[in-house]
Amino acid sequence: MASSIELLAREVGDTLLLNHLVLTTVESCTGGWVAEAITSIAGSSSWFERGFVTYSNEAKQELVGVRKETLLQYGAVSREVAREMSLGGIDASRADLAVAVTGIAGPDGGTLQKPVGTVWVAWGNRSGKVREELFQFDGDREAVRRATVEQSLVGILEFLKSSD
Repeated sequence: MASSIELLAREVGDTLLLNHLVLTTVESCTGGWVAEAITSIAGSSSWFERGFVTYSNEAKQELVGVRKETLLQYGAVSREVAREMSLGGIDASRADLAVAVTGIAGPDGGTLQKPVGTVWVAWGNRSGKVREELFQFDGDREAVRRATVEQSLVGILEFLKSSD
């Protein structure tokens, strides 16, 4: 039986194909898991262009153009950084749509203001429209990362529906 992630990835692919759109991913706490879910679908090369794993702040800056000032002012796990990651992914690729994730999967790294399980996801398109959403996931590192992948894929579908 297919997992919820696989089913979502298939639906994302079908929707992107139907709309003649191509996706890119920019991932931090998921370490490429969103791209892995997508590329596990046969034929995904028709609708997936590339994935960026921007785990460090330096990678966020070098690969997708997140500004150092943004990282210093808001921190890597923030609406502002997620937004810049998604728009930067579009600029650094040939894709029409990007999903970007940045968060604290744990078990360490959390603070009172940003506890473990805090994740920002941003979806953006080439016309500059961006939607960001804050999630607070429960569970261990695996659970937080899995929930992030699922919500990233769900959000792609929601973003495409709102762009109609």
